[in-house]
Amino acid sequence: MSVIYVLLAISITVAIIFFVAFILSVKSGQYDDVYTPSVRMLFEDELVKDPNTKKNQKQVLTKDKQS
Repeated sequence: MSVIYVLLAISITVAIIFFVAFILSVKSGQYDDVYTPSVRMLFEDELVKDPNTKKNQKQVLTKDKQS
Protein backbone atom coordinates (compact mmCIF):
# COMPACT_ATOMS: atom_id res chain seq x y z
CA MET A 1 0.00 0.00 0.00
CA SER A 2 2.89 2.36 0.71
CA VAL A 3 4.11 1.90 -2.87
CA ILE A 4 0.89 3.50 -4.14
CA TYR A 5 1.54 6.58 -2.00
CA VAL A 6 5.10 6.83 -3.28
CA LEU A 7 4.01 6.48 -6.91
CA LEU A 8 1.22 9.00 -6.38
CA ALA A 9 3.66 11.51 -4.89
CA ILE A 10 6.14 10.98 -7.73
CA SER A 11 3.46 11.34 -10.40
CA ILE A 12 2.10 14.54 -8.87
CA THR A 13 5.64 15.94 -8.63
CA VAL A 14 6.35 15.12 -12.28
CA ALA A 15 3.00 16.63 -13.34
CA ILE A 16 3.76 19.84 -11.46
CA ILE A 17 7.23 20.04 -13.03
CA PHE A 18 5.78 19.65 -16.54
CA PHE A 19 3.06 22.22 -15.80
CA VAL A 20 5.61 24.77 -14.58
CA ALA A 21 7.79 24.10 -17.63
CA PHE A 22 4.78 24.64 -19.89
CA ILE A 23 3.83 27.91 -18.18
CA LEU A 24 7.41 29.18 -18.42
CA SER A 25 7.64 28.28 -22.11
CA VAL A 26 4.37 30.07 -22.88
CA LYS A 27 5.51 33.17 -21.02
CA SER A 28 8.85 33.18 -22.83
CA GLY A 29 7.11 33.14 -26.23
CA GLN A 30 8.04 29.62 -27.23
CA TYR A 31 4.65 29.07 -28.86
CA ASP A 32 4.42 32.40 -30.68
CA ASP A 33 3.82 31.98 -34.38
CA VAL A 34 6.50 33.87 -36.29
CA TYR A 35 6.12 32.02 -39.60
CA THR A 36 2.46 32.55 -40.49
CA PRO A 37 2.46 36.38 -40.55
CA SER A 38 5.25 36.39 -43.13
CA VAL A 39 3.35 34.15 -45.55
CA ARG A 40 -0.18 35.35 -44.79
CA MET A 41 -0.18 37.63 -47.83
CA LEU A 42 0.41 34.63 -50.08
CA PHE A 43 -2.88 33.00 -49.13
CA GLU A 44 -6.20 34.15 -50.48
CA ASP A 45 -8.41 35.72 -47.89
CA GLU A 46 -11.73 34.06 -47.41
CA LEU A 47 -14.54 36.50 -47.82
CA VAL A 48 -16.61 37.05 -44.74
CA LYS A 49 -20.22 36.88 -45.77
CA ASP A 50 -22.16 39.85 -44.56
CA PRO A 51 -25.92 39.32 -44.30
CA ASN A 52 -26.43 42.76 -45.88
CA THR A 53 -24.29 41.88 -48.90
CA LYS A 54 -27.12 40.28 -50.86
CA LYS A 55 -29.34 43.25 -50.14
CA ASN A 56 -26.67 45.65 -51.36
CA GLN A 57 -26.02 43.55 -54.48
CA LYS A 58 -29.73 43.50 -55.33
CA GLN A 59 -29.92 47.27 -54.93
CA VAL A 60 -26.89 47.76 -57.19
CA LEU A 61 -28.33 45.39 -59.80
CA THR A 62 -31.69 47.16 -59.84
CA LYS A 63 -29.97 50.56 -60.12
CA ASP A 64 -27.90 49.25 -63.05
CA LYS A 65 -31.02 47.98 -64.82
CA GLN A 66 -32.78 51.30 -64.35
CA SER A 67 -29.98 53.32 -65.95
